[in-house]
Amino acid sequence: MSSLQDKVAIVTGSSRGIGSVIAKDLAKEGSSLVINYSGSEAAAKGVVDEITTVGGTAIAVQANVASPGDMTALFDAAIAQYGKVDILVNNALASSNLPAKKA
Repeated sequence: MSSLQDKVAIVTGSSRGIGSVIAKDLAKEGSSLVINYSGSEAAAKGVVDEITTVGGTAIAVQANVASPGDMTALFDAAIAQYGKVDILVNNALASSNLPAKKA
């Protein structure tokens, strides 16, 4: 049995890219996942579908990592669904901290 079996993981920014790969790998090891997204609900639901199709457990929750209120709601949703949080992967970048783009 994997040491990640029956763990609950939140992966911020897990609707695409590295975050989605991390989330799927955690699910393969037996963790239940909270797929966090900021903008694309469809992409997040796609990751949830990929996880649940192979027998894993996952939910999608919208939250902006730059918002303390959103982060509280993200953890509240995880605890409401699974009763605990064991793992947090801080993958998302708070867009408010990005440097301004040059024209």
